[in-house]
Formats: sequence, structure tokens, C-alpha cells
Amino acid sequence: MTINSLLGVNGSEYFPVREIRRDFPILSEKINGRDLIWLDNAATTQKPSCVLDRMSYYYLHENSNVHRGAHTLAARATDAYEDARKKAGKFLHASSSEEMIFVRGTTEAINLVARTFGKLNIGEGDEILLSELEHHANIVPWQMLCQETDARIKVIPVDDNGQLQMEAYEKLLSGRTKLVSVAHVSNALGTITPIPEIIKMAHQYGAKVLVDGAQAVSHLKVDVTGWDCDFYAFSGHKVYGPTGIGAVYIKSEILKELPPYQGGGNMISDVTFDKTSYQGPPKRMEAGTGSIADAVGLGAALDYVTKLNSDRIIAYEHDLLNYATEALKIIPDLSLIGTAEEKTSILSFIIKGFSNEEIGKKLNEAGIAVRAGHHCAQPILRRFGLESTVRPSLAFYNTRAEVDEMARILKRIRKNQSNFYLHNPLFVVY
Repeated sequence: MTINSLLGVNGSEYFPVREIRRDFPILSEKINGRDLIWLDNAATTQKPSCVLDRMSYYYLHENSNVHRGAHTLAARATDAYEDARKKAGKFLHASSSEEMIFVRGTTEAINLVARTFGKLNIGEGDEILLSELEHHANIVPWQMLCQETDARIKVIPVDDNGQLQMEAYEKLLSGRTKLVSVAHVSNALGTITPIPEIIKMAHQYGAKVLVDGAQAVSHLKVDVTGWDCDFYAFSGHKVYGPTGIGAVYIKSEILKELPPYQGGGNMISDVTFDKTSYQGPPKRMEAGTGSIADAVGLGAALDYVTKLNSDRIIAYEHDLLNYATEALKIIPDLSLIGTAEEKTSILSFIIKGFSNEEIGKKLNEAGIAVRAGHHCAQPILRRFGLESTVRPSLAFYNTRAEVDEMARILKRIRKNQSNFYLHNPLFVVY
């Protein structure tokens, strides 16, 4: 099914954005006396009422520790927690929910893989391939591992549009490559990387592949089983769920060989002062009391996104990104950074003669939230000769009217009119 067939004539015919916005209470918030326009979705997404209500219900009716306690609330909490695990597995198309490990977020997930799979399988002279697109969370843990093991990091370059140079990637692969760890979507540029192709090429050399899916899961379909993915990590707060919770998919044949990530309660089978035996996965990888309410909230968020239908979300956001791109391109002295043919949700830009912090501040005065900075992705910005950009990032509750308002304010900023009238119009969904 093509994007055009999903969109209809006007780009949003089949997507009820007006009704969807009512599900997000914070979108009625006033900032500096104006309606909030939340365009910082790459940093975190807002939460629908169903997620907030589900977490409240947990604390009111189910609150207990899980996997222990012979009482009703313990059973309710365990069922809710494990149901959330099943939803996470289904969302990524894992073959089993037992391939899903709850973590605090993508950062912890990558560290988990580095401290278990990495320490077990990567040694002196071995190579880890990263790309120039990576978030710091997918760079620093591998640097730490290399310092311990004398392994080496090699970097897949990008072209001037921000796309991975796949021919260069193929040349970097060798028998020394033990792991390829790449972002599915760049958090700084919005570039979509060709994950199925990356995995297939890596496997030809016996390398495993970890995918940082933090920026992808709310915008794209994921099929870890169909892609033969080894590791896939994501954060709940990037997909309309709570902070402090995420999950990492680990292929079962790999997971069963991994040692525990941390020690403590919940992950043990038996403990004496002489030795400890551990439970099987996934419990072996989850020491201590988990973020139970947050996991339940994540399950509710995944339910919400699933009901909206990923095809419709992709189509609507694709149209909105194209609309926003055209709106920004016509602003004099504005340069878009990252113009890959395959991208989603994110627009990074600079305006000649203005600091990015100044632009962010002026937009905030108009109630428009964007990110101005290095986005925890300094290497890719430096690839373009920059230390920071302004980064509006879109979600399915954003509208063309919000994009128009942002563009109007940016035009005023560019004209350097310090006392311009920041009128916030009545938004019309179209």
C-alpha cells in the first residue's frame, strides 16, 4: 500500500488528528500565555490520558511487587507486568515475549549488551562498527568496552545528505567485525537507515547487529524476527509512554548464553554464601524490583499506538514532514541540515546570523517547544561543520497549522524584529 493511497487527496483525510489531540491533556497547556505547540518529540513524546489513567489504576488497584507474594495484589501486578512484556514483544514482532528485557531506556539497553554480550564476545583486535549518525549513548558504552578489551571502533560515514554510505559500510566489514551497532533513525537528522540490509550484510561476516530504535518505534514499523535482528532497543517515553522504562529485544539463541547484567533479587534461583544459581531469561537479566507501573504504562501506550494503525501514522507523519520541509525551505538564510531521501519526523536547521539558542528562546516566547543544541550527537553535527542546530521534531498529534505558526515566527526572527507581535492563531486541522 502506497503512502498516497493512505493519505487520500489532502494528506490527512484518513487520520483524525483533531480527535487524537483531545487524548493528550498537556496539549491544552498555555506557555507564555499561548497555546503549547510541542515540537520537541525527539526528546520525549507527550502522554495520552489512557496511559496516565492506566498507571493511576495500577497504583489504586494492583500495586504490589511482582513474581512473589501469595496474595491477590501480587498476582494482579505480575499479570499486568508480564502483559506489558507481551505487548512490547508483539510491537517489535519478536517470536516470544521472553526475548524482551525491561530496562530503564535505550541507554541502559545498550550498556546491558555491552557489559554482557560485549565482554563475552569482543576482545583484542576485534572491531565494532558504528555510524556517524549515532547518539552518544551508542558511542560511549562501546568506547568503554574497547578501553577494557583493546577492541577497535570503526565508523560508517554518511554523505552530504546525511545518508549512510553503504559501499563504505561493506568495505569496513570483515572477519574481525564482531558487532554492528547503528541507529534506526538519527535523532539529529531524522535519517532512516536501511536496517534489513545492514543486518543481512553483517551476518555474512558472522557479526551481530544491535539497533538503537529510540527514534524509530513511534514512527516506523519494526520486525525483529523478519529482519533476523540480534538486538533492538527502545525507550518508552519516545513512544507516548512514561520515562524510566524501555525494553531491549535479544534473540533467544543469544540471550540464553548471556551472563546476568546485575545481581540482586528477582533474578536468582538459589543463593548461598558459596554460590548463586540464576533463573532463566528474561528474569535473569532483571535484578531487583522493576519499574512496574511504568511498564504497565508502556503497555498502554503501545496499545494506543497500535489502535491508531501504524500505516496511517506513517502516512500522516510523512505528509506532515514534507509540508514542514517545504515551509522551512522558503525562509531566507535558513539551511536544513540532513536531507536524506529516507527520513522521518525531524528537521534540523540553522539560520544565518542568529544563534540557535536565540532562535529556541524566541520560539518558546511564542509557546513553541523545540530543541536547540547538539542533541547528544556531536559527531554527526561536526560532520556538517556545526556544534548545534535547532531541531523541531514531529508526532502524529502535530498539525499543519502548528507548522505554519512555527514558520511565521521564524520569518519574523529572520527579519530581526525584536518586538514583533506574536499572535497565536486558532489552529485549523487540514
